[in-house]
Amino acid sequence: MTLLDKVLTNNEKFVKPGAFPPLPKDPKRQLAIFTCMDTRLVDFLEPAMGIKRGDAKVIKNAGNTLVDPNGGVIRSLVAAIFLLGVEEIFVIGHKDCGMSSVDAEKLKAKMIARGVDPSAIDSLVPDLGQWMGAFACPEENVERVTQIIRNSPLIPRDVPVHGLIFCPNDGHLEVIVRGY
Repeated sequence: MTLLDKVLTNNEKFVKPGAFPPLPKDPKRQLAIFTCMDTRLVDFLEPAMGIKRGDAKVIKNAGNTLVDPNGGVIRSLVAAIFLLGVEEIFVIGHKDCGMSSVDAEKLKAKMIARGVDPSAIDSLVPDLGQWMGAFACPEENVERVTQIIRNSPLIPRDVPVHGLIFCPNDGHLEVIVRGY
């Protein structure tokens, strides 16, 4: 059975008519979370924050990095604020993040081994580490990303932008930037 078939089989077992009442698109708690896509955070970060389904808008990418200050993350935050009523932003990195140990040369070698043309890599992303959003320290990354969002001319000044670090082992949150 393929992975897709397994997913669809599980979905058939999951879906029960009427079991999940519709929720409004606007987040109940008027907050947006920008965090990492790390699998250790799934079903762990939100409960650690007291957040349930329908409470918050959650944006994820590798390392909760912001490599384009006018790209998809800012676009999503603008939509969340102006279209969905978000009033506060939480940038949440985590300890032991894989993006803090990216080796650009090894990554490039793996890409080439899987058939990606080296000239495509060199022409499209001349600095692979920067393009990936690699960083050395998760706390410094959270502080940097928080400042980029805070300084964006598209984010209203009255929207607090907080920066936190999450521990994927015990669920502890540490404040790096208090956005008030």
